[in-house]
Amino acid sequence: MQAAVKYRIGKSTTFKTLVVLLCCLCVLPLIAILGYIIKEGITKINWQFLVNTPKPVGETGGGIANALVGSVMMVSVAAIMAIPVGILCGIYLSENQNKKLAYWSRLSIDILQGVPSIVIGIVAYFWLVKPFGGFSGLSGSIALAIMMLPIVVRSTEETLKMLPPSLKEAALALGMPYHRVVLKVILPCAIGGILSGVILSVARVVGETAPLLFTAFGNPHMSTNMLKPMQSMPLLIFNYATSPFDDWHNLAWGASLILLAWVLLLNIITKLTTRKWNIQL
Repeated sequence: MQAAVKYRIGKSTTFKTLVVLLCCLCVLPLIAILGYIIKEGITKINWQFLVNTPKPVGETGGGIANALVGSVMMVSVAAIMAIPVGILCGIYLSENQNKKLAYWSRLSIDILQGVPSIVIGIVAYFWLVKPFGGFSGLSGSIALAIMMLPIVVRSTEETLKMLPPSLKEAALALGMPYHRVVLKVILPCAIGGILSGVILSVARVVGETAPLLFTAFGNPHMSTNMLKPMQSMPLLIFNYATSPFDDWHNLAWGASLILLAWVLLLNIITKLTTRKWNIQL
């Protein structure tokens, strides 16, 4: 009997050790990437780097201000387009789970979530860039909004499904109209989970390069006109990292560190928001 217990404890210890080892192996690539980018990029970042535009080839210095402004503007416009539509679609799917329209909508959202970003970029190019005769930040925002939409829809739907049906039943029993039940009872209770999905969708698209190559195209100068070509952080990193000039490589490393910090911050906020909402629920 004692030998059997020791055998089971040994098996359990071996399994736990194996799981911990595999977890460490999964974390090692992330640590290596973070360490290398921090090592190469931390010395390139200063105030001038953040407020200046890139210099021409042969001139030292320069910065990424045009890419920072372009990324913030395009992602913000994409969020304005995708978030309201995604939340409303998620509400419909959670409230009408057994209808045919909900089934086909859910299937379409799942398929759209798996479409490669470069395919979305090509489609946006033929839908928006060619008909209007030029690249623009607005077409880039629309491409990013298409990528954000499935994440917002699914997170909203799954969050609303977690709420107890008694919340809606109690509000309806008090005589509240359906739209007020959704706006005043259901959505406030699910705001934490919905917000987590929104932040996660922003983190998903902020580093995308392929759709913007076909739509926004990039701009070496400062531009705030959404109807003209516009620079972004991923495009700047792609163009400058593949160039033969060391000064542009330095800009690419600094921009990579800032973009990485941005994505990490958004993911940390998502984790904290999700944890807080789960505790409250």
